[in-house]
Amino acid sequence: MMPSLFIAHGSPLLAIENNDYTTFLNQLGHNIPRPKAIVLFSAHWESEVQKVSGVDQYRTIHDFGGFHPSLYTIEYRAHGNVDNAKEIEDLLYKNGIAFENDLTRGLDHGAWVVLRLLYPNAEIPVIAMSVNRNLTPDEQYRIGKALSALRAKDILIIGSGGTVHNLRALKWADNGEVDTWALKFEDWLAEKLTHWDLPALFNYANLAPNAEIAVPAYGNEHFIPIFYAMGAAHNHPKATLLHREFRYGNLSHSVWQFG
Repeated sequence: MMPSLFIAHGSPLLAIENNDYTTFLNQLGHNIPRPKAIVLFSAHWESEVQKVSGVDQYRTIHDFGGFHPSLYTIEYRAHGNVDNAKEIEDLLYKNGIAFENDLTRGLDHGAWVVLRLLYPNAEIPVIAMSVNRNLTPDEQYRIGKALSALRAKDILIIGSGGTVHNLRALKWADNGEVDTWALKFEDWLAEKLTHWDLPALFNYANLAPNAEIAVPAYGNEHFIPIFYAMGAAHNHPKATLLHREFRYGNLSHSVWQFG
């Protein structure tokens, strides 16, 4: 059974850096079973109605500014798969989830930075999926749950975002120290994920320490992909922390495996 994953995509700089996290993601692509296809929910694709990509050949979206010029020359030439997209749409329909097919959008950096580190040759079909910050966590979980059968068909489901992601709190002059508030939030989250405590997780905004800083209202789209990834493993409710570190004082690089 293929696991589902939540992967923090961090800063776009990961695409050109060589550090512990990029090394980990490079190795992760070898450690998990090789998928026949990848379904990826990206924090950087938001929509009110669930979008399912039907793109055959993706263009690379450089949806960021002010970074090193070499970042804007990177191309990740992933392709899609119409049959996989149709299967996803059928599962959403059977579960009463509204959706729309998208035939134009490329891969944003929440998708291609992660995929390029996992599978640099872009040889595995990708079906990009949007997220909706206006849904409740249990509704986001339900969308992932609707796709859970794909895991038995060797399809990897990824939620790409960040568990602590507050751009206004970052310390770009990184001295290696981690803010206490970020650690406390991550520790609470790890405890609830490990015990698959859905009532607490769905109410994280009120229960988690420092949630208002770790997951600010203006940036919760980075946190919510974790619910899509969890939902995809609802029939095997096991959460394993594969990697955790911080950059810039509080930006978390957490990777969770579900199932």
